Amino acid sequence: QVQLVESGGGLVQAGGSLRLSCAASGRTSTMGWFRQAPGKEREFVAAISWSGPLRTYGDSVKGRFTISKDNAENMVYLQMNSLKPEDTAVYYCAAAQGDIILSRWSRRGAYDYWGQGTQVTVSP
Repeated sequence: QVQLVESGGGLVQAGGSLRLSCAASGRTSTMGWFRQAPGKEREFVAAISWSGPLRTYGDSVKGRFTISKDNAENMVYLQMNSLKPEDTAVYYCAAAQGDIILSRWSRRGAYDYWGQGTQVTVSP
């Protein structure tokens, strides 16, 4: 069983930046970030392969968010720039135990482990 712990959320003004971190207690495969705003479904944000070169992003964050990984430290990061009020949500880290095909990276069901979430609030 792998545990995921997110950190780095907070309150920021529109146009600002935040960096989220996710610490994994063990080795995993593909890792991703999802978010959930009040009254909405959990939405795919970004994912990265274990080796790092492959990344994919949700349409709403492309060009503004960057996902990265440190395998030595079992960490994954989400750099969020040019934040907008509509980015306000609880952000969740997710990890798959084994390899998953690229076409499933945006599917919640592809991931085996989830963190507790960290709140990101962007004020106008």
